[in-house]
Amino acid sequence: MVNIGPVANPFETAKKQVDIVADLLGLDDGMREVLKHPKRELTVNFPVRMDDNTYKVFTGYRVQYNMARGPCKGGIRYHPQVTLDEVRALAAWMTWKCAVVNIPYGGAKGGVICDPKHMSKAELEHLTRRFTTEISGIIGPEKDIPAPDVYTDGQTMSWIMDTFSMLHGYSVPGVVTGKPIALGGSEGRGEATGRGCAYCIREASKDAGVRVKNGTVAVQGYGNAGSVTAKLLNDEQGAKIVAASDSKGGIYKADGFNPHALEEYKTKTGSVVGFPGAKSISNEELLELKVDILVPAALENQLTGKNADKVNAKLIAEAANGPTLPEADSVFFQKKITVLPDILANAGGVTVSYFEWAQDIQGYFWPLEEVNERLERIMVKSYNDVHKAALEHKVHNRTAAYALAVQRVVDAIHVRGIYP
Repeated sequence: MVNIGPVANPFETAKKQVDIVADLLGLDDGMREVLKHPKRELTVNFPVRMDDNTYKVFTGYRVQYNMARGPCKGGIRYHPQVTLDEVRALAAWMTWKCAVVNIPYGGAKGGVICDPKHMSKAELEHLTRRFTTEISGIIGPEKDIPAPDVYTDGQTMSWIMDTFSMLHGYSVPGVVTGKPIALGGSEGRGEATGRGCAYCIREASKDAGVRVKNGTVAVQGYGNAGSVTAKLLNDEQGAKIVAASDSKGGIYKADGFNPHALEEYKTKTGSVVGFPGAKSISNEELLELKVDILVPAALENQLTGKNADKVNAKLIAEAANGPTLPEADSVFFQKKITVLPDILANAGGVTVSYFEWAQDIQGYFWPLEEVNERLERIMVKSYNDVHKAALEHKVHNRTAAYALAVQRVVDAIHVRGIYP
């Protein structure tokens, strides 16, 4: 949608995206300003006792971008490069992601500047509990529900939930999602992103005239989202997985391989590289293979103006966040390659997080089959809504998804009115 360079300020990018969609929708200047400003930002500086009994001061952020459609939702990341503008941008994108799948959330994001790779489990627990205490006034099941993100996980969420509960004097499982099942987590959460992506691919293939059964699939990034998408496409839709990769390199096998066997191999060896019977290829070569379906499930900025012309897939499903640059989008649109944008294709994760929150509030938990049925219903409808918007506005799916999401937020703002 806009030119995202390696040194681009992410929040400036997010604001430009709003302007582009606002032009398409004909929004007035006042509404543009509302949509380009976070509702609330909290910066905290807090001491943590380290293992050597010294104290170190850490900086953390929680940004609540928009609450017009409901309480805020968004992950907390621990990373040395966390910045306030990055958190602002991610909070904006969470707002649009929740709106595109029409779940009743606004968007938020959080982060702490730290290097978890060089911290012990005890230090991470102390940091998490103190950060939770610092932001406890603005989070909660009715206000803002954090979740795991970069270098945070179910254990991190358990510490947040316990700390928040101690402050309130009773258990509050709905304060976070992404928890272990034992603390009120949801069945199906672990594979939700990949499953949602597989549902989107199934639906889009019908409109795009792309075969899934016996069709060929290449997956860049054989982590959670990539491997789950591959397994479900193979097991449930009859697709042939011919290529996969991770940070160490990739593999290719023209007649396909068993995605379950590849997952076992990667668990044992730490990489897909060297999988028996497969040819070694680079991540760059994988993106240019002649396949029916390409699933970028690794890092951002993988499909660019430099390699877009060489991409031979018929359908691209973004299981990763931000794998495609805007100049590549334009090329794919001209080449009639169908792209399922990240805010749609990987929204299965936040959708099942919503289910987890709903189950926690009710104190009533659903079986896996019900979770997956509800996820399928939402992903199918969301894809159809985006496809309809793309045809109506004569734009590619990414712009259509943003237009649909922004319009839903605008509608909520208009109906609620501006207080006082």
